[in-house]
Amino acid sequence: MSTFGSLAVIFDLDGTLVDSEPNYYEASRQTLAEHGVPDFGWAEHESYVGVSTPESVALWRERYGLRAPLKELLDATNRRYLELARAHTPAYPEMRKFVELLAAEGVPLAVASGSCPEAIEAILAGTGLDAFLRTMVSADDVTHGKPAPDVFLEAARRLGAHRADCVVLEDAAPGAAAAHAAGMRCIAVPYVAAQADSPEFATADLLVRGGQAEFTAQSAYAWLRDSATSA
Repeated sequence: MSTFGSLAVIFDLDGTLVDSEPNYYEASRQTLAEHGVPDFGWAEHESYVGVSTPESVALWRERYGLRAPLKELLDATNRRYLELARAHTPAYPEMRKFVELLAAEGVPLAVASGSCPEAIEAILAGTGLDAFLRTMVSADDVTHGKPAPDVFLEAARRLGAHRADCVVLEDAAPGAAAAHAAGMRCIAVPYVAAQADSPEFATADLLVRGGQAEFTAQSAYAWLRDSATSA
């Protein structure tokens, strides 16, 4: 039996397992420019980190007064993003090591993301992480995106795991809030360092304030092992 007992680990994808935010930014920038918003910058994009693509597009329509149908905007953004994602989406090296360590222990693993299923599949295949992460939940699979807990609860259901046995890896405040709402522990690795003091991250069980630059597979593995043996 694994050292980790009944533990299951659920990974957010974008900004947690892979550095895909630059691709999301560029896809968003192009779509918005096409619809009369020419000055969408990275600082504005950061406010959407952790928000599902459908919900981000709905917010654009309100914020920028866009008249195009939501589906048209969403399809255009997803199409552009998929092109960029397939060309280049690097996995964070320490996150890859962490996945491999957990897989070697037989820990059930899943991806729960606000992206569309095509994007998740393309990224996992392109990075080779699909060899370890075979269970996935997308924005299309649930009614409400993060910060609602739906994606994490559905991931636990598919893994056959109790919510109390699940640990979520997240990079964004809405995701940390969703993990807390799901009744799951959370390792938070903020993508935007300036957001580390967000109240949502205060609910995390382990906060890696320095983000990916500070995260190591061995330290996260040791934290999980120690918390499992002390439970």
